[in-house]
Amino acid sequence: MKKNIYVVGAVIINDNKVLCAQRGATKTLAYKWEFPGGKIENSETPKDALKREIAEEMQCNIKVGSQLDHKVYEYEFGIVHLTTFYCTLIGSEPVLTEHKTIKWLPKQELHMLDWAPADIPAVEKLVNESVI
Repeated sequence: MKKNIYVVGAVIINDNKVLCAQRGATKTLAYKWEFPGGKIENSETPKDALKREIAEEMQCNIKVGSQLDHKVYEYEFGIVHLTTFYCTLIGSEPVLTEHKTIKWLPKQELHMLDWAPADIPAVEKLVNESVI
């Protein structure tokens, strides 16, 4: 039986552009693009987990807004339950610590990247919405 993994992703929007993060070579789904975030710990709400993960991974703070999407995706390594939230930066810009690279792209250009499968539904929703 596969393990259920509950994760959150930050759709960080700044100046009408979306932050996209590329996974490193040693990570599962190496070189795929994703919305940054991570696992929800037992005692955390999804929004608290997202604030913590972005602070740890990107050394910056965010304000977590409304939920964009929730999808369940089955990988070989487990079943990922991904919830993405609209976010805004508070203060400093993200710092590269765990990802290979990051890019700020207008939503119309998001399809140019090779996204992790679990993130694709959120990308599609974002591209088709008129929010930004």
